[in-house]
Amino acid sequence: MKVSLEGKVAIVTGSGANIGEACARMLAGAGASVVLADINIEGAQRVAEDIQAAGGQAFIHTLELTEEASVRALIGATGERFGRIDILHNNAADTRLEQMAADGSILEMDVAVWDRAFAVNTRGAMLMIKHAAPHMIAAGGGSIINTGSGVAILGDLFNPAYSTSKGAINTLTRNVAAQLGRHNIRCNAVLPGLVLSPLARTMMGSRQIDLVQRHVLLPRPSVPEDIAGVTLFLASDLGSFVTGQIISADGGIVHHTPYYADMIDAMAASEA
Repeated sequence: MKVSLEGKVAIVTGSGANIGEACARMLAGAGASVVLADINIEGAQRVAEDIQAAGGQAFIHTLELTEEASVRALIGATGERFGRIDILHNNAADTRLEQMAADGSILEMDVAVWDRAFAVNTRGAMLMIKHAAPHMIAAGGGSIINTGSGVAILGDLFNPAYSTSKGAINTLTRNVAAQLGRHNIRCNAVLPGLVLSPLARTMMGSRQIDLVQRHVLLPRPSVPEDIAGVTLFLASDLGSFVTGQIISADGGIVHHTPYYADMIDAMAASEA
């Protein structure tokens, strides 16, 4: 069964690279007209050109999620160009190397780093929903998909500001689902695990990546298209009765006993 988004208009934030790029490409491939919203205009332009070359429709617009006027301008431009908004994928987050590197020990947390994580990752998603939802209501409904994170439901040694801001995304998702459901608007969150993007490879050495991969239940690392597939399902009519859900797309890394990887190693050693 082919998934079709023909006639639908989708906004994808943070669509100039990595997960957002893969989601924008997949939504466009299913027939949606995609608005590529990013502060990284060069990346968004590259993705838009590829989508257009493949016969799809793509429109780029600059976005600074910390500024409500920028969000309002994006939504206004989308409505003016396409006349409707059906899908909102809140994917953007501040994952710049300098932000993530400074997001370390709670005992040494710079308040500006903490506030920046929430301003972009959580407040930005709220502003996008605030301004896009009225257009969805006018169109008879829509689908909002938020990108969360597996670390939002676990304790970790690193990035407490990022993970806490993503935990708030889970709560925002459920509140939006409750408030807007009777307008036929669905809201769900997709929680990636470690997606081996260029940023992840820059921040983590091969040893650290291997330590994480030991706990992935499936026999391969995650790629951005894994998240795009779940996003496409939630955006389409196949997910038309799914709302308020927090869906892990992480190869099972958060869904096993803590000693899983050590037990696998021990079993292998005993058979050697």
